[in-house]
Amino acid sequence: MENPDGTKPGLAPVTAAADRAEARRLIERLATKGRGPRTGYDRDRFGYAWMDTADGVPLARNGCDTRNDLIRRDGQSLRFRAGSDCVVVAMTLSDPYTGKTIEWRKARAAEVQIDHVVPLSYSWQMGSSRWPEGKRRQLANDTLNLIPVEGRANSAKGDSGPASWLPPNPRIRCAYSVRFAQVALAYGLPVTAPDKEMMLAQCGG
Repeated sequence: MENPDGTKPGLAPVTAAADRAEARRLIERLATKGRGPRTGYDRDRFGYAWMDTADGVPLARNGCDTRNDLIRRDGQSLRFRAGSDCVVVAMTLSDPYTGKTIEWRKARAAEVQIDHVVPLSYSWQMGSSRWPEGKRRQLANDTLNLIPVEGRANSAKGDSGPASWLPPNPRIRCAYSVRFAQVALAYGLPVTAPDKEMMLAQCGG
């Protein structure tokens, strides 16, 4: 909740009673509706992957693609490609979703994936299909909606909402729910009623 634009790394557990109450108030603001069809969804409708030219989001047009921006934000002990201060070839990641420490190397790139907290397909079914492409590009590249995590955990999530998937690490589930709500509110997206109920439950509601 103290990272409203997502420019700080990771997710921190929400443990204090006052913070959990604030989290529930945030989640309560979410509108709900049923999930629409996936008809017409294509990743390219949100711009090409990890574009640096999605205006209106932090770190846009800094000469480094979104994936490397996020790895630089959240990784530790970064090593860069020779002659580059952008392309990360090795790092240590404390994965909030699993609680694991991952020693990542670019040669095994899929071990770390960048998760869209609010999945792009989910957003499409909840209304982004009617947005101008520029707004969809923002959602796809917004630091608030992006977290580097273990690849297997991200693959298991797919385009699920919180009622169908939560991070394996229970200590982070309220923070994950808060981030999901922050993104949805920032972009005027509703969530399904079961997703909202599950998010409230993670923060003691």
